[in-house]
Amino acid sequence: MPGGDDLPVVDHHCHLSPNGEGIRAAARFRLAGGTHLFLCTQNYDPEPPRTLAGYAAQFETTLDLARRVRVETGVVVYPVLAPYPIDLATVASPLGLTGALDLHCRALDLAGALVREHRAVALGEVGWAHFPIDPEVDARIQTAFDHALGVARDVGCPAVVHGPDLDPAGFSALAERARLAGLPERRVIKHYTRARWPEADRHGIPPSYLARSDTVRAVLMDPGPWFLETDFLDDPRRPGAVLDLTTVPRRAQRIRDHRPEVADRLWIPFAESVEKVYGRRPSAQEATAP
Repeated sequence: MPGGDDLPVVDHHCHLSPNGEGIRAAARFRLAGGTHLFLCTQNYDPEPPRTLAGYAAQFETTLDLARRVRVETGVVVYPVLAPYPIDLATVASPLGLTGALDLHCRALDLAGALVREHRAVALGEVGWAHFPIDPEVDARIQTAFDHALGVARDVGCPAVVHGPDLDPAGFSALAERARLAGLPERRVIKHYTRARWPEADRHGIPPSYLARSDTVRAVLMDPGPWFLETDFLDDPRRPGAVLDLTTVPRRAQRIRDHRPEVADRLWIPFAESVEKVYGRRPSAQEATAP
């Protein structure tokens, strides 16, 4: 088969929820040909946690979902944990700016401890607001982001970045923040990347591209590291948003069926980039039959 029968098929960023499809969505992913998911935590309650115990419970829910997906569907799951950057803005009113920042940093420390214990593979999503925000609140969010980069440096893991779309100047600024924090640029991943920029314009920051068909066609010949993701939200109010969880395996299968001459390029997002950035190489044999 073009690309090889041992080609893993990896969605680099998705969410699952006990309040949504949950394990059923992962089963659909496996039946479509998917083998590996990077599962990023999210707020499972209507409001973000206001205590460290609340974040601990949230992270454990994500880790339990990861365990169940592996056992019940055969999909290999890499958990990614952190307080969502916008949480800080949401809890600033009840906790005050200082209290909100303190909680956020302690939750980042907790996520880092879980990475150190090999229960998660990265910090994410970390970053800053993707919409206009009060300057005082934004300053605290920026401080929290720098703390996140420091935690990722100390535990030796990648940081998966949430934020607005980046142009070359934005990639350059993000790379500089990584360098100042002592974190290699290749370990700072821009999640939810929608526009293709040449490798030189990304300044060493790996993009995780939304797996839209036009984007996949545009980036397929690029050198790595780069990833493909759906950012599947598993929100019953928005079925299939951002992209359905079957999208990455369907894109991969279409390339293998209709563009076999370039199918080997799929090893870049699905294996080579994961190895370069995370230090682990996915294998199709790790996933078991659905």
